[in-house]
Amino acid sequence: MIAYFDCFAGISGDMTLGALFDLGLSISVINEMIHALKIENTRIEIQSIKYMGITGKKAIVHTGASPIRHFSDIRTIIKESPLSQNVKDKSIAMFEKLAIVEAQIHGGDVEKVHFHEVGAVDSIVDIVGTACGLEALDIDQIVFSSLPMGTGFVECQHGRLPVPAPATVNILTDVPVYGTEVPHELVTPTGALFAKCLAETYGPLPEMNIVKTGYGAGSTSLVDRPNLLRIVLGNRHKDRQTHSICESVGVIETHIDDMSPECLSYAISKLMSANALDVLVSSVHMKKNRSGHQLQVICMPVDIPRLTDMVLQETSTIGVRYQIIQRKVLKRHSKTVQTKWGSIAAKEIVLPDGAVRRTPEFESCQQLAQKMGINIQQVYHEFYACS
Repeated sequence: MIAYFDCFAGISGDMTLGALFDLGLSISVINEMIHALKIENTRIEIQSIKYMGITGKKAIVHTGASPIRHFSDIRTIIKESPLSQNVKDKSIAMFEKLAIVEAQIHGGDVEKVHFHEVGAVDSIVDIVGTACGLEALDIDQIVFSSLPMGTGFVECQHGRLPVPAPATVNILTDVPVYGTEVPHELVTPTGALFAKCLAETYGPLPEMNIVKTGYGAGSTSLVDRPNLLRIVLGNRHKDRQTHSICESVGVIETHIDDMSPECLSYAISKLMSANALDVLVSSVHMKKNRSGHQLQVICMPVDIPRLTDMVLQETSTIGVRYQIIQRKVLKRHSKTVQTKWGSIAAKEIVLPDGAVRRTPEFESCQQLAQKMGINIQQVYHEFYACS
């Protein structure tokens, strides 16, 4: 099951839990989780709130339990609970990420980080409860939209801090965001943890068959948009599931007209070594009647910030464009084909109609041709004869 987090008004812990309830999550799942964590005098209430004609669920945690502040204590409580290993791993990973960020901002040891707002019991319920909810709804792939950032200030334990809060900004490293003029905290640290630690990729709504949509309500009425988190739940297209994969990728582009071929070749090599999926160079005719090159880098969305910096560092360009797009790729796996001259590494590709195509790896053919002292075309001919 795929879940698309459409964060047009931001995201917080209670909004996420509310949206999961709206999708059909049973309150008993959260009550059992609270019992498993041995959090006493705590219950959850679900309210329906309407913003701009759309009704969403709001999850409210009522607790008389003492706040649990230290990362080491929270980790121990989760680790020793009877919750599933999947829920434990996700929950601990999110708290560990927050501990690392807090240690960077305020200084100190990660193990001794003292949480404030996020260490409160209601936030623990939001974080662990969300992990339980995703498991209960059988969600195994999560895609996030870009996150809107509000403006202004927010009051917290450390005082009056700018929006987005420092912890939120640090957590969202390599996550696509954009600024707004909304004078509210749209993305909380808990919401930022979900976007950073749970998302498989970021971008527009992925290709899927929509099953259900859930809305989680925020606490404040906004002027320009309904204060709701929308989670769209769907299945992969059954008729295409076994043959192709739809995913988001980043595309970085720039034009270059003052760089030698040798230096451009070096930059391409560095980009490929830095985990770019592909790097393309094509000839273009630029302004002022100059001949130049268009450099295009394809990468995973999380690698966009790092690879845009590399393009700016390693080439003569002074600006790049980038975007997140959808692509469809055929499923493939590695295969070895035995020939009379030896083995050849290949890719076995499944076509949309289910037929299989095998393509030899050039480097493997080249090595075999050199080893046997024959023409590489003979190697290719023998490969296709044997496959």
